[in-house]
Amino acid sequence: MKIKHEEFTCEREGLRIRGSLFRPEGKENLPIIVVSHEFMLNRLSTLGYARKFAKMGYAAFCYDFNGGGTISQSQGKTWDMSVMTEKKDLYAVIAFAKKQPFVDPEHLTLMGCSQGGFVSALTAAELGYPAVENLILFYPALSIPDDARKGHMILAHFNPKNVPKILFCGPIILGRQYVTDVLDLDPFSMINRYSGPVLLVHGDADHIVDYKYAVKANETYSAAGTPIKFVTIHHGGHIFPVPHHKRMAWNEAEKFASR
Repeated sequence: MKIKHEEFTCEREGLRIRGSLFRPEGKENLPIIVVSHEFMLNRLSTLGYARKFAKMGYAAFCYDFNGGGTISQSQGKTWDMSVMTEKKDLYAVIAFAKKQPFVDPEHLTLMGCSQGGFVSALTAAELGYPAVENLILFYPALSIPDDARKGHMILAHFNPKNVPKILFCGPIILGRQYVTDVLDLDPFSMINRYSGPVLLVHGDADHIVDYKYAVKANETYSAAGTPIKFVTIHHGGHIFPVPHHKRMAWNEAEKFASR
């Protein structure tokens, strides 16, 4: 099967979103999968997944969040970015994907990694099932609201009762909005509104997003009656830096998405 690779652009509130599309050439009525990347990174971290999904018969879209980081090819400033603005970006990409002539807009899967996983889980909960047919979460950053309340978000430290206008977070500058958009948010009371199939993959040695958040997410989905498969990558770190762990995670995604 020959895979066609195309670059695409779409917009959210006047900001250009740049992305990559992989699909089986000459095929029509393709199911859609939209893959969302991690905090501070860009779609390069998800290109491999998108290409593999295309080989499975999907139209696979990956993209750079607006203001997502210094290496983002999309527009927007990092200090205007938050989980909520990224959710708007995801909605824009979904809308664009559904308009393509070679897709079946009734079959949509969302996949998200880390912060992109948090964004995907919130979006799936809002759109609901069967509008989102499947949800794949790799090490979703459901810890972000708790981190904001603690005043410690990755490399940024601040007083959560008096959040500064800008925050220095390693190589990027964040704005107050990044914190205030999630300060009062309980992700677990929101994500359980999604009732479709979920694959959740997380490493139990993750030092960025504590494994306990994946355990709680599994419990939350299960209590709501959501069909979930929870896979633990033993000794797995954030973003699965060990190739064997990444392969294990992908094997689970492949099985899940080919059902």
